[in-house]
Amino acid sequence: MRSHHTLNFNTLVLLILPPFFWAGNAVVGRLMVGQIPPLALSFYRWFFALIVALLFTAMPLWRSRTILRRQWVALARMGFLGVACYNSLQYVALHTSTPLNVSLITSAAPVFILLIGALFYREPIGAESWWGAALSIAGVGVVVTKGHLAHLLQLHLAAGDIIMLVAVFLWGFYTWELRRRPLGLSPFVSLTAQMAWGTLFIAPFAAFEHWGLGESTQWGLSVALAIAYVAVLASLLAYVCWGTAVARTGAQIPAYFGNLAPIFAAFLSYVFLHEGIALYHLFGAALIFAGIHVALRARPRVSLAR
Repeated sequence: MRSHHTLNFNTLVLLILPPFFWAGNAVVGRLMVGQIPPLALSFYRWFFALIVALLFTAMPLWRSRTILRRQWVALARMGFLGVACYNSLQYVALHTSTPLNVSLITSAAPVFILLIGALFYREPIGAESWWGAALSIAGVGVVVTKGHLAHLLQLHLAAGDIIMLVAVFLWGFYTWELRRRPLGLSPFVSLTAQMAWGTLFIAPFAAFEHWGLGESTQWGLSVALAIAYVAVLASLLAYVCWGTAVARTGAQIPAYFGNLAPIFAAFLSYVFLHEGIALYHLFGAALIFAGIHVALRARPRVSLAR
């Protein structure tokens, strides 16, 4: 019998914080262009996140060493998909694609997750799930095209677009792996192990970027603060919240909340980059929330509670 999950206030907070911090990550990434190479940013992000995490999880990791040895393949796979691949590929994609293209491709994550669930995890897909995905993606489309959907006709697939498609595809697998493979570890301990594996996977590519391609980091206060943000908030806190929310609600519902990121990005851009908020932002937000509402109705084991 399926367990009954409650989407209460605490779970809603867990679902909302990750897209908020990831939107901040996009703003920080835009500010850091030209100051730090993409793979270096990805490596430093997870290396320092791992150092901070170990301050809290070193002893639990030691006590869980038997589970870690037994589940090392699953943890390495999650570290590869969710830590190394998605973030590194996103930073690389932004160097050869436009923010509009990347945002649109990222908004397809719910569709990727639905398809991956049906094809590889035997998860049934209902009509309401598809409607929820369509509404949510439409809302993101309104935001990133600034209310002029004719801009879609001007899109052209570049190398970065293809890279971002691969990143979102791999993120879909990561989300299902979180849900389908409980390892007997707390979310924070599991994340620490994933970060360790992910950092190992990123390291040789970041080294090649520096020593082979001649890319270097322009160290300064702004770079240090940027790394601190992406390591602690966009990585540690966001991923702990995301993993806990997936464990509570399943893999599909968090995907719709993930599409709140463009709305938060618009707000943060207004605050930090002095970019205005227009009517299309509000219309796009309404569509995204409508998609979330429809998606919640499609999941009978998830109920709203006050």
